[in-house]
Amino acid sequence: MKQFEATVHGRVQGVSFRYYTKQEARRLGVTGWVANQRDGSVLVVAQGAEGALNGLIDFLKRGPSMAHVDQLGISWVEPVKSFAKFNIRYL
Repeated sequence: MKQFEATVHGRVQGVSFRYYTKQEARRLGVTGWVANQRDGSVLVVAQGAEGALNGLIDFLKRGPSMAHVDQLGISWVEPVKSFAKFNIRYL
């Protein structure tokens, strides 16, 4: 099991980015969460097999059709706890 934390910048709020990220993560079998940040970015914490996580990263690079991703920052971290499923969080 691997884990990453990602920050997505661009036009990523108000375009269903969290919803589609959740759908893609669940399709890939990835657990974790996604949340809007006050600065207009989206934060993603994801766990799973490396191949599935790379698939989610590919999605985050482009987002849903209404989004425009300007920058994606990825940090690979050691999993501290495991998540049961992938959810939208409200911070």
